[in-house]
Amino acid sequence: MTETRPAQSREFDFRVVNQAVINEYRATGGKLEKTLAGSRLLLLTTVGETTGRPHTTPLGYVPDESDAADGSADAAGSSADAAGGSGEADRSEGSGSRRLVVYASNMAAGEHPQWYRNLLAQPKVTVEVDTDRFDAQASTATGAQRERLYEALVEGMPGIRSHQEQTTREIPVVILAPLR
Repeated sequence: MTETRPAQSREFDFRVVNQAVINEYRATGGKLEKTLAGSRLLLLTTVGETTGRPHTTPLGYVPDESDAADGSADAAGSSADAAGGSGEADRSEGSGSRRLVVYASNMAAGEHPQWYRNLLAQPKVTVEVDTDRFDAQASTATGAQRERLYEALVEGMPGIRSHQEQTTREIPVVILAPLR
């Protein structure tokens, strides 16, 4: 990994780490070997809420296996802010046709991550999974749907369970529904 300081350190710069991950991800078609090797990640591009410029963030994710059985919009497919799992089976099915779920943890900080604030202002986002790139509509899961998707996230990425316990805000669970 490019940055070796602990994430809690004041000298740790997530922007440097994220850019290294983004560069490797795009150069290898999502097959990370140097930064976050073995992680199941996607790249989420949002539009800055004040700048209007695109911002890309690497995020861990899980597919939404329900196919919108809970009545949520867009039964096209399936989709989390931490890395985990290999995801090989999911990837072979064509992630661009399935909903994906991401977790707006911000490393359990007291405020939402900027990428989440951006998508609240402009919910149309761009998602990259391996070599597949597609536009998606982002929405925040609520109620029983949030609970079900949160459990799927924790099952796929067990390390994120402690994030909710470390903050008083409810960490958003975000659904990325492909627009094509």
